[in-house]
Amino acid sequence: MTEQTVVPGTSAAEGKPDAAVVRDALGVGVAVGLSGFAFGVTSAGSGLTLLQTCALSLLVFTGASQFALVGALAAGGNPLTAAAGAFFLGVRNAFYGLRLSQLLALPRAVRPFAAQWVIDETTAVALAQPTRRSVRIGFTVTGLTLYVLWNVTTLLGALGAEAIGDTDTWGLDAAGPAVFLALLAPMLRTTTERTVATLAVVLGLGLLPALPAGVPVLVAALAAPAVLWVRGRRRAAAPRHDGDNDARDRTQSPVEGSGREEER
Repeated sequence: MTEQTVVPGTSAAEGKPDAAVVRDALGVGVAVGLSGFAFGVTSAGSGLTLLQTCALSLLVFTGASQFALVGALAAGGNPLTAAAGAFFLGVRNAFYGLRLSQLLALPRAVRPFAAQWVIDETTAVALAQPTRRSVRIGFTVTGLTLYVLWNVTTLLGALGAEAIGDTDTWGLDAAGPAVFLALLAPMLRTTTERTVATLAVVLGLGLLPALPAGVPVLVAALAAPAVLWVRGRRRAAAPRHDGDNDARDRTQSPVEGSGREEER
């Protein structure tokens, strides 16, 4: 049965009850979906209309990009620069989609609709599942819960912006970035990933006083290619020995090893 296909890196014994998957997905969807209220307030406070605010959540539906856009506009940034920063932040979802398309294996007719829900939270929940069935359940429940709650709370936040007053006083403008960092931090497992994240933060915050609003985000995106370039140069300059090849063979991943055993 296709839905019970084991995800690479796990075993059939690691199967997860549907109820547990739904519970975890609902937890993530509800927790993050409520922060749409902060976006609604921040967006209205930056000068966007109720219609524009709700359209962003309905059509864009990627919190980090939405907060980046309205934050740059609120700081007086150029609309094109603000949109460019939001776009580059959203590009990461395309890379998520490449991986999720393999795990979900959805029919072609469904893929365009599922693409709207390819975001940080749905990807994190889906990648944590051991079978295709649980991947689909986790992705669907997280996406549906988050999409509905995010849009409802965006509307409520935009409507209540006048009653709340200055969002800087309440600190609601920091809610979106805080949620994003909380999701990102556990994913930084290697030295390279941590280095990229650190350099991006240094560039973004360091250039904030010197460059127009929205531009530091674009510059911070250069952290990844810069770190990878330096890493590539170091590897190229490092001496190679035959013993290194033997060590790599001995540390071969279990997946590759099992594949060769089957071939023999």
